[in-house]
Amino acid sequence: MNQPIYPGPLFYLLIHWVVSAAALVVTAYVVPGFRVKNFGSALFAAAVLALINAFLRPLLLFLALPFTILTLGFFIFVVDAALLKLGSALLTNFKVDSWFAAILGALVLWVVGSLLHTLVI
Repeated sequence: MNQPIYPGPLFYLLIHWVVSAAALVVTAYVVPGFRVKNFGSALFAAAVLALINAFLRPLLLFLALPFTILTLGFFIFVVDAALLKLGSALLTNFKVDSWFAAILGALVLWVVGSLLHTLVI
């Protein structure tokens, strides 16, 4: 009896990481002021942003809950933009020049990341 090969959770983590890096590269092409040096830098930036999102995003979303409710959820993009700016401050080959670029980058990154993850995973 032949069973399909299940690649395992590490394979899906690797695919998610590469797709997130690709979304960063696409966002850098679309948004002015949002820069990634190369795909290797995008891979490293995706890993750093994943760690920032894992540890800081839940706390920031909790603290920003009243503003998120008042703006019907749109303040989440401001929180995401702040996390992108933090990642930009920590990394040399990933830069977000302004708050406008960060907010627009968060919006484009959400759309592109969602589309790529839907198509690939």
